[in-house]
Amino acid sequence: MNTLTRHKILGFFIGLTLTLSTLAYMLSSVGMAVLAMVSAIGLCVVIKDIRQTRHALLRNYPLIARLRWIFEDERSKIQQYFIEHDTNGTPYNREKRADVYQKAKGEINTTPFGTQLNTYEAGYEFLKHSMFPVPVEKVRPLRTIVGTSKCKFPYNASIFNISAMSYGALSEAAVRALNAGASIGNFYHNTGEGGLSPYHKQGGDIVFQIGTGYFGCGATYDGVRYFNNEKFKETIDGAMGAVKMVEIKLSQGAKPGHGGILPASKNTQEIATIRGVEPNTDVMSPPYHTAFHDASSMLDFIEHVRILTGGLPIGIKLCMGEEMEFIDLVKKMVEKNSFPDFITIDGGEGGTGAAPLVFTNHIGMPLFDALKFVDATLKKHGLRDEITIIASGKASTSFDIIKTIAMGADIVNAARAFMLSLGCIQARECNKNTCPVGIATQNKTLIKGLNPYEKKFRVANYHKAVTHEVADIVAAMGYTSIYQVESDDIMVRTEDGKLRDL
Repeated sequence: MNTLTRHKILGFFIGLTLTLSTLAYMLSSVGMAVLAMVSAIGLCVVIKDIRQTRHALLRNYPLIARLRWIFEDERSKIQQYFIEHDTNGTPYNREKRADVYQKAKGEINTTPFGTQLNTYEAGYEFLKHSMFPVPVEKVRPLRTIVGTSKCKFPYNASIFNISAMSYGALSEAAVRALNAGASIGNFYHNTGEGGLSPYHKQGGDIVFQIGTGYFGCGATYDGVRYFNNEKFKETIDGAMGAVKMVEIKLSQGAKPGHGGILPASKNTQEIATIRGVEPNTDVMSPPYHTAFHDASSMLDFIEHVRILTGGLPIGIKLCMGEEMEFIDLVKKMVEKNSFPDFITIDGGEGGTGAAPLVFTNHIGMPLFDALKFVDATLKKHGLRDEITIIASGKASTSFDIIKTIAMGADIVNAARAFMLSLGCIQARECNKNTCPVGIATQNKTLIKGLNPYEKKFRVANYHKAVTHEVADIVAAMGYTSIYQVESDDIMVRTEDGKLRDL
């Protein structure tokens, strides 16, 4: 747009404003007066855009260029509502989102007219069923015991649970609903590294996560965060027995090797008190722990925490990176006869945590590769029967759960799927404090839209429906336990068009 065109736009608004104002005066018309006012506002915006020097686009295309920012802000919503097909959206396509919504609401969860997937396309996967299925009533409960010989109080866990999401990242209403839903459905809720808030205490079993910032279990000295025994015990004891396991987070799939981020806009006085930090400031977790510095000292810290809890299961969470580091860790476990009760593997695919793009896209081993490696390494060194493997990474359907367990996991955690059960619309604004459904925000106006009492039933409904479907499929495969399903029960079509088992 040249100078002449900009002047044309400016002249148009000036002429429109004068014309409408004159008509309004002559006709005493309220409607004309309103139009004149709108036109005058438009004129002011045009003048402002032409005079500013920050945005070349606005300077060259006054007012009109503002549509770009509007469409850009709404792009993801326009994409998922009007453009994407049922099966091609990311990170969760419409078909998977609808599956969660229907299960959470207790609606009919069947699909007519056949699959929309191309079953002859490379990457298509399916489970092998049996000609002689067993009654679903014969499928053993979908639960497993977490706790090694080092543990005094093993925990009987569901195979499907709520993954780590902190209060602060999530609203108090969302945390209330998730924990209350976990209580109804008898499964656990991981606190995330943000500490144990009052909103976690709705009756659900809790996995307390110790992050690198030691929120809720540490203190700051000379600007550095350290683990604090007294603060930790105070937090665990204050949960009145609700804490069933403790997870020490080394890294997470969204940003392995990078600390967590809580923006100042979400860091309210209440959240700061829970975390033990200054309010209204950006809270940056360091990428490393100060309580240990290598494999040996980490195993000592695990034993220390186990003693502090009186013998609860203690585990570690990590996104797999350098394989030799993990092999050396397992060798040290054997050497010291000291090991965690569980290991949570987070996929490099990322999750609810916001992170720099390069960390999300190019750092960390994808979940299934990591699972196979961890499972094989523990078996090789004789520790697989002792240590429970928990997998966290984009599971939402019964097929996802079965596949993940077949690839080496004992338990599956999910974060985004349970957010969807709360009503998440995948707006992808979790890091902006503008979540339109009140889940990932501290904006009280937006939070009011989320009713924890109603949503807790949706969380429980979703868990019940998806685990029941898992049992249905296990029975259809002719098995009585999900742990009988192996990777060769899952078939995948390769690039050459042939079928191979995983």
